[in-house]
Amino acid sequence: MQRHKGFSLLEILVAFAIMAVALTIVLRIFGSGVHSAVVSEDYVLATQIAESMLARVGADIPLQAGLSSGSEGNRYHWLLGIEWLPPMFDSRHSLRDDTQQAQTLERYRVRIRVEWGDEGQPPHGLELETLKLRAVENP
Repeated sequence: MQRHKGFSLLEILVAFAIMAVALTIVLRIFGSGVHSAVVSEDYVLATQIAESMLARVGADIPLQAGLSSGSEGNRYHWLLGIEWLPPMFDSRHSLRDDTQQAQTLERYRVRIRVEWGDEGQPPHGLELETLKLRAVENP
């Protein structure tokens, strides 16, 4: 009696089942990695937009109390708020510049919120805040 060498049908089915489970796990790992990379890129772009807007306040955007909003690329929507803050010390303290004219500093809290998201999904967002100073000449 001669025996044939090779794999039985049961061994092949077990090998395919193990391979299917392993392949499913690997694909899920890659899928979650790609999703994390996309979310990370969205946060980086939103942070760049927010930092750019904060840098423009006092240069391109007047440093005065108020709200403004806009969008970048029809995906990122921002809301910029500028709030005047009362002085922290007695108004008798002042600065002097090269011309020896007395100046006081006004403080402003500048906040920006950037939101983005896909239709039907809850929006993602981030908020940055800073303080800006403006020298005002004393009368």
